Amino acid sequence: MAEFPLKLAVATKDHISINEHFGHAKQFSVYSASETGCELLETREVANYCLGQHADESAMPGILETIKDCYAVFVARIGDGPTAKVHAIGVRAVSEYAYAAVEESLLDYAKRTAAGEEIG
Repeated sequence: MAEFPLKLAVATKDHISINEHFGHAKQFSVYSASETGCELLETREVANYCLGQHADESAMPGILETIKDCYAVFVARIGDGPTAKVHAIGVRAVSEYAYAAVEESLLDYAKRTAAGEEIG
């Protein structure tokens, strides 16, 4: 069962929409979200994982360390390999809200999670 408020990481270029691919993210915005509101807590810098046609495997441990205390990470896209690695540390990878508004998406996710729905 999820504990509220949820701590949620978001891959965003503009803090307005969920518009960054997991592997391209150079930072994650971390929010506290409940059924009634959400608040930006901090922005955490990371080395990006995806470098065009290949991946920088050395960047992945740092990314996972950066988001490991979050309930879920919201992204525009994420590959199967990175999804498995995120799930392995107990974090949900959520791409269902790709390109949607950050705050609306986090509120909807918190409401759905509180109702027992599993997303990501």
